[in-house]
Amino acid sequence: MSAALALGDDALVLSHRLGEWAGHAPVLEEEVALANIALDLLGQARVLLSLVGDEDELAYLREERAFRNLQLVEQPNGDFAHTIARQLYFSVYQHLLYERLATGGGGFAELAAKAVKEVAYHRDHAEQWVLRLGDGTLESHERMRAGLEALWRFTGEMFQPIEGLDAADATGTADATGTTGTGIDWEELESAWLSAVTATVERATLTLPTGPRTGAWAAGAGRQGVHTEPFGRMLAEMQHLHRSHPGASW
Repeated sequence: MSAALALGDDALVLSHRLGEWAGHAPVLEEEVALANIALDLLGQARVLLSLVGDEDELAYLREERAFRNLQLVEQPNGDFAHTIARQLYFSVYQHLLYERLATGGGGFAELAAKAVKEVAYHRDHAEQWVLRLGDGTLESHERMRAGLEALWRFTGEMFQPIEGLDAADATGTADATGTTGTGIDWEELESAWLSAVTATVERATLTLPTGPRTGAWAAGAGRQGVHTEPFGRMLAEMQHLHRSHPGASW
């Protein structure tokens, strides 16, 4: 598994999920905000997937088991609080990861340096909504709590080492995509993520879930091509037009 494929699939799949809010967001301002975040992620996906091969073929012609995205990003939107919980977990992870990649001197440094500013906005957007919902009404508080709880078991997978980004791989040699190892310390990244997410959740008068994030009772095999049931339905929808009109140009 190349790092470019894993990170590109994360961005592609979450972009599609956020795009599903078009016409359904709770207010017009959020319609625009979620669409902009989705477009940011789609731009990242295009750059990353182009490092591996043809971006359109990779997005629209691969089978489910060939995708290497985190199971977290493929989870259905649910209600708005559920989507915000997913955004909090992933955007904090992505922001911290890209910060490290931007200064790591590896093959992803240039991409990460450009993307880290937009990812910082994604993180701030999620954090502000967690605060508004968690410290809002009784209804919004309960929905935010339920969203955080439902997605908690998918968060451990974010910190599984990725070939080409692992500290053990940072030897200066290139992987299959020409990307050199950048030496990500996954335990340190997880600790920083947990600290940041805990701080936001507690400010929102909520409590971080305590269920397992690794082991037999946790989820997470997306990096190995094993996905949850909703992903197959999402992929069928995402790929339908391209597969129905092979070779078409617009």
